[in-house]
Amino acid sequence: MSSYSELIKNFERIRAYMREFYLYGFKSRDDYSKKSSRSYDDERRRIESWLGDHMSFVRTPEGKNVFISIDSRSIRHNPFYNAWKAKSFTDGDVTLHFIIFDILHEPSVKCTLSEIMREIDEKYLSGFEKPMMFDESTVRKKLKEYTEAGIIVTEKVGRRVSYSRSEDTDVKDLNDALHFYSEIAPCGVIGSFILDKEELDTDAFTFKHHYITGAIDSGVLASIFTAMREKRIISVSNLSRRKDTPRRNRIIPLRVFISVQSGRQHLLAYLPGYNSFQSYRVDYLSNIKLEEQTPRFDELRAQIDGMKDKMWGVSTKRNKWGIEKLEHIDFTVKVADDEAHIVRRLDREKRVGKVEKIDDNTYRFTADVYDVSEMIPWIRTFICRIIDMNFTSKTLENQFKSDLDEMYRMYGIGEVSE
Repeated sequence: MSSYSELIKNFERIRAYMREFYLYGFKSRDDYSKKSSRSYDDERRRIESWLGDHMSFVRTPEGKNVFISIDSRSIRHNPFYNAWKAKSFTDGDVTLHFIIFDILHEPSVKCTLSEIMREIDEKYLSGFEKPMMFDESTVRKKLKEYTEAGIIVTEKVGRRVSYSRSEDTDVKDLNDALHFYSEIAPCGVIGSFILDKEELDTDAFTFKHHYITGAIDSGVLASIFTAMREKRIISVSNLSRRKDTPRRNRIIPLRVFISVQSGRQHLLAYLPGYNSFQSYRVDYLSNIKLEEQTPRFDELRAQIDGMKDKMWGVSTKRNKWGIEKLEHIDFTVKVADDEAHIVRRLDREKRVGKVEKIDDNTYRFTADVYDVSEMIPWIRTFICRIIDMNFTSKTLENQFKSDLDEMYRMYGIGEVSE
């Protein structure tokens, strides 16, 4: 029988399993051929050890399919954060971690690398028959890691470099803010870690729309935010549903857009080799590598920001010369005397464009956008009140009307669109 550990070394592998089986999946064990059955079983058991209370399954002729089943009314904390809290460490990592912070037990204690090495040898490991050996290079790398993380600070006087613990921050008065941030914001797992550390009350909010699946993309988002803050180019692997092998792209990340309807996260980026903007689903991105800084970052971000009033979603249709390609849409709705709420919704939900009053019962919405097809689901919500419609793309307009006719036929009403 194979053994497995709840701890993980490679989070990207766990992320791939979660994405393929539990988020988009409904796949059975036999549907997954990228890894061996043994690997699948190990990863499945590991994930179920974190999410066991939220797992369900259904039996189909193809086999047993496992999926995540969560009622947002009954949970207040994102269960996917458990995966981030299961990182694997070696015995040496854990031992060295606690030794360092025992030596640097408060911010006023400052020690050089040689002083830390001497204390480790004389005070912490001398009593063991076969003590763990930590060479100077290992300790220096660990101190550098903690310095970059901000939990240790350095002070240099001449050639002497001393290390000390960072000052603690009192967050006890930020309970509500931390809880809200941890469940709503990108990379909210950071807030979850702080709440765990401070043992704060984490039952401040209940969420009607709780978009939890983005939690497994926190590592990717953190790298993207770092690249944007430092104005760097990145190379990234982009998964495609049509290809088994991810495509490697070199891009300049500019903005992250998050849907308030679905919680889906998209990266808006510039492709230097194609002189164009492109959107990427963050859950399809992996293996991000930060490269050199680019002097064009501010210019390109300003362009994206200037385009937002023509974007319904994340589509930015421009040709290779950077020329905008806009599409026009207008439709007219007829409302009854007691349907003022329809007009309010039309005005409230429009992201771009304008609403014009024709008379007390007739209103027209008009907009020029990069991609009208992104608006179709929203436009459909006004069916039965739309009396006139015009698209620049007659192909899209005809498809919209054809879909309506098909729906009417399914319900036995017949063709009614004009």
